[in-house]
Amino acid sequence: MNVVDSSGWLEYLAEEPNADFFAAAIEDIENLVVPVISLYEVFKRVYQQRGENDALKAVALMMQGRVVDIDAELALSAAKLSQDLSIPLADSLILVTARVYQATLWTQDEHFKDISGVRYISKQKK
Repeated sequence: MNVVDSSGWLEYLAEEPNADFFAAAIEDIENLVVPVISLYEVFKRVYQQRGENDALKAVALMMQGRVVDIDAELALSAAKLSQDLSIPLADSLILVTARVYQATLWTQDEHFKDISGVRYISKQKK
C-alpha cells in the first residue's frame, strides 16, 4: 500500500523534477490510499494556481485510489503523532493514515526524512 503526501501529488501533477519518483505509487491505483486531507490540500493549491477545472481534474485522479476520511480514532492518533513528532496537523493525518493502512508514505517533505515507513526524496529544482 502507498500514501503520497500532498507535495508529492503536486510534484507529479505539475511534472516537476521528482514526478517520476512519485509516479510508481500514484499510478498503482490498486494500492493507493488517499487521505482526505490530501484532497483538500491539492485542490486548494491547484485551484489557487490554475483554476477550478484543473483542481477538479486533479482530485478526480486522486479519487481513483482509496480515499480515507478522518474519523475520531484517526484524529486522536494524528493528534498524538503531531505532538510526539512535532509535525503539523495535515502531515500528522497523512502519516497516521499511512500507518493505519500499513502503507509506505512517499514524500519530499524534509521533516519526514528519517521516519520509519517513509520513502523520501529531496526536493529538486528545475
